[in-house]
Amino acid sequence: MKTKICPICGSKMKRNGFNSSGRQRWRCKGCNRSETHKRDNTTERFEEFLNFLFSKQIQLDMPGQGRSFRRRTREFWDVWPLPETVDEIHRVVYVDGIYIKRNLVVLIACSDTYVLSWYLARAETSYAWEALLENIAPPDVVVSDGGTGFGKAVKKLWPNTKVQRCLFHVFNQVKRYTTTRPNLTCGVELYALAKQLLHLENLHQANWWVETYMQWCEFWCDFLEEKSTVEGRQEYLHLNLRKARGSLSRLINQGTLFTYLDPDLTYEGSLPRTNNRIEGGINAQLRAMLREHRGMNDMRRIKSIFWWCYMHTECPKKPSEMLTSMPTDADIDVLYETYAIGPKRADGGPEWGDRAVWEELHNKTRYPFAID
Repeated sequence: MKTKICPICGSKMKRNGFNSSGRQRWRCKGCNRSETHKRDNTTERFEEFLNFLFSKQIQLDMPGQGRSFRRRTREFWDVWPLPETVDEIHRVVYVDGIYIKRNLVVLIACSDTYVLSWYLARAETSYAWEALLENIAPPDVVVSDGGTGFGKAVKKLWPNTKVQRCLFHVFNQVKRYTTTRPNLTCGVELYALAKQLLHLENLHQANWWVETYMQWCEFWCDFLEEKSTVEGRQEYLHLNLRKARGSLSRLINQGTLFTYLDPDLTYEGSLPRTNNRIEGGINAQLRAMLREHRGMNDMRRIKSIFWWCYMHTECPKKPSEMLTSMPTDADIDVLYETYAIGPKRADGGPEWGDRAVWEELHNKTRYPFAID
């Protein structure tokens, strides 16, 4: 046991028997003051909470089927781990969203090595993407799967950043419309072109691909314009193929398909063409964690994702510092009462993802939840 120091005179204290409840009594050698000390094990319990969250251990295998563990760690579910502002300029940033439920998503941004930021929202709107991106220094290239609202947010906050659309998602989008075994020759050719996107290594091959695609569009133009009458209305006969064509044509016009081959950007080294870094390195780990600890309610699932993201940032704080610097549910309730102007639930409480509050919590200042 560590040596105790007298809070009055600062002298060392020595053991002096036990009190009536069996606790160790201490007496000061300097001022003769006697008292008992209660050991603060908050940090140890918090570390136990984090170790459980990131492990495959289940509460059913714990002593008492986890009842003692839940009692010891209940208070830490009130803490919100939030990101800090990222001033370092990264060459490449990857962004994606992981859905907790249909109308609840956590947007995540990461570099090749660390998680940079995260944000809770109701949907992938430009409003939510802006809230995620505004705390990160603009990179040279951002890789995205093309979520709704992202393009608008990038143009507003990162106007000089080039966008690389994840080619694997582009291929999957075409495959969704054509299927893997198209019945029509037009679909077979388009599906083959989409597969070739994943194997282009230089600008010469990219230019060849664009020319081949334009020839395909020209050859099948009349075929894709064919219409049929359905319930007295004229509808396109090959609607899915038209959608697949439209998705590729938009990306070519936007110039986001072959950013990874841009010679102005690749002189420092090769660039990624897919979002695999965040899909496999982060989202897959988060889904595995939620699967191992299935049964948690939505709020705890959100906080579990937040904790995982925070612990995989470049410089996470020590456990003792986290507990003193991060806001709790009570802090957020105060912020909602002070700032929230969004819609309310039926019981009068605020909805999740209200930007007026989350902007305050997502490090507008070093002490985001302090209120005068």
